[in-house]
Amino acid sequence: MREIYDFLKALSENNNKTWFDQNKGQYEKTRSKFLHITEVLIHEVRSFDRDIPFLDPKKCMFRIYRDVRFSKDKSPFKTNYGSYIARDGRSGGNVGYYFQIAPGNSFLGAGIFMPDPDKLRAIRNEIFEHPIDFLEIIDDPVFKKHFKLYDEDKLKTAPKGFPKDFEHIDLLKYKSYSPYLEITEEQLFSPDIIETVVNHFRMLHQFNQFLYHAIDERK
Repeated sequence: MREIYDFLKALSENNNKTWFDQNKGQYEKTRSKFLHITEVLIHEVRSFDRDIPFLDPKKCMFRIYRDVRFSKDKSPFKTNYGSYIARDGRSGGNVGYYFQIAPGNSFLGAGIFMPDPDKLRAIRNEIFEHPIDFLEIIDDPVFKKHFKLYDEDKLKTAPKGFPKDFEHIDLLKYKSYSPYLEITEEQLFSPDIIETVVNHFRMLHQFNQFLYHAIDERK
């Protein structure tokens, strides 16, 4: 992990094509290492989540090249390595598991980030109809100890189509249903980091199962 981290840290300080081209060999080496980590994680996740098929790690790992066409930030490269393990890898917009290494921003997560309108409504409907089932998952002491729900894009008011006086209306305001856990440098450089990530993915399986059911039942 140290070699990956150090490359990404250097890239964050030299985010330009000239430096990247001069260090292309280090990029390819660290990318290969992260692909191997992704392959291990896929295998481990499949041991407890049968919704995850055999996946090519390359279809799970995100590209390092940024799309700067509509961004004020014209930095050409991302400064993280991340992989999303889901039914169709990173590009299917499905429920899955995410692991990222980045200087100052390493984390793991699960669920679904900014789902399309149909999937988002399916999840909200499932929570609306079965709020206690959802609360049992997110209020579980182990879940609450380790994870936070991503809420930076959370609605301020009730989503359209749901009663404002619903007792658990706050649960329906999320636009992403993505629990996550920040990873410290100490954890990242620990020899048991992969085991740590897998164990936390396993804790998040029940959350993902709720989302799988919500989306699959309403197709």
